[in-house]
Amino acid sequence: MSATSSLPRPGPNIPLIIACGCLIALLSFGPRSAMGLFFQPMTEARGWSREIFALAIAIQNLMWGIAQPVAGMMSDRFGTWKTMTFGALLYASGLLMMIDAQSAVALHVSAGVLIGLGIAFSSFSLVLAAFGRAVSPEQRSLAFGIGTASGSLGQFLFAPLGGALIANIGWQQTLLVFAGLVALVPLLAIALRGKSDLPKEQNPANDQKLSAAVAEAFRTRGFILLTIGFFVCGFHVAFITVHLPPYIADLGLDPAWGATAIALIGLCNIVGSLAAGYIGGRYSKPIFLSLIYIGRSIAIFVFIMLPITPFSVLVFAGVMGLLWLSTIPPTSGLVAVMFGPRYMATLFGFVFLSHQIGSFLGVWLGGKLYDETGSYDAIWWCGIVLGIFAAIIHWPIEEKPVQRLAQEAAE
Repeated sequence: MSATSSLPRPGPNIPLIIACGCLIALLSFGPRSAMGLFFQPMTEARGWSREIFALAIAIQNLMWGIAQPVAGMMSDRFGTWKTMTFGALLYASGLLMMIDAQSAVALHVSAGVLIGLGIAFSSFSLVLAAFGRAVSPEQRSLAFGIGTASGSLGQFLFAPLGGALIANIGWQQTLLVFAGLVALVPLLAIALRGKSDLPKEQNPANDQKLSAAVAEAFRTRGFILLTIGFFVCGFHVAFITVHLPPYIADLGLDPAWGATAIALIGLCNIVGSLAAGYIGGRYSKPIFLSLIYIGRSIAIFVFIMLPITPFSVLVFAGVMGLLWLSTIPPTSGLVAVMFGPRYMATLFGFVFLSHQIGSFLGVWLGGKLYDETGSYDAIWWCGIVLGIFAAIIHWPIEEKPVQRLAQEAAE
């Protein structure tokens, strides 16, 4: 062995990884969080029903979820940069194709399939996995909170940006601007190069095969409960992101309040995500998740029972913002605690698939039930019931490594 080969590998540049990862989360989450702003101008321009546009965004969420485990496997196998470059190309292509979408099928392929796949291969899930490999176990929860907060900052920035651009240059040119911004992701992802080939002294499970890791996860009760519960998060978030702006407009408020509400959710979620990262690193993650979900149910109940005014919209957006993606740091943190960072991108991908199935149903059912009943009341009540259900099933999750890791740590 040469003297050079015996030298230790340089450690990762953690500040650079965090900075670039946060910018990627911002750019990948921003445009998709502003999709609700295109709802009315595109449906009016093309003569589509609300269900057509809602189904496109529902397909987007479903494709994002279905592809997320594959994206995780690709990232674990081939590296973050290659995976994110592929995803950014799909994402930007979908945004560009939306501009000329003249039929429902074209909308579903562009806004649905391509953007959904693009987000899966370039989103914050892969950023969090890269953070999990770079930082120490004690720092992970806070790092996950910072990464999630960056996605929320994207929502905060892109909601008013999208609203202003649509008002001044039109929805088609706005999509062109968004595509150009997404094209920056591959440059930023250079700093996240690498895959999960951690040395054994950093990760005693390094020799575990991917198939064995997946099988182990689905034999773990806590992982299954976590996966089921994350369905509810997706249902809430996707329905509100897409349908809150038209819901507000339907009740006679200026449509600008819809963009303001989405932006405020993103702003407050920056605080909520950072706080969740801090709390999740110091207190019980399962109990914290239960409290988040019951808090959402209470917020929705109060919102729909009181008269809808600009003030009530702002209060609801602020409260939901604090609870919005605050589920992600403790959820991803539990995956890392249970199974370690080796296959975190893949395993969190399966959890996220459940989230996106919930997103699909939240968006699609919102549009379908509105077209059939002329009201969003039924879907709001579904959200309340699901929040209570999620609070119940998260409570018994055990926050501890699986037996294999616990035995290896004791040796």
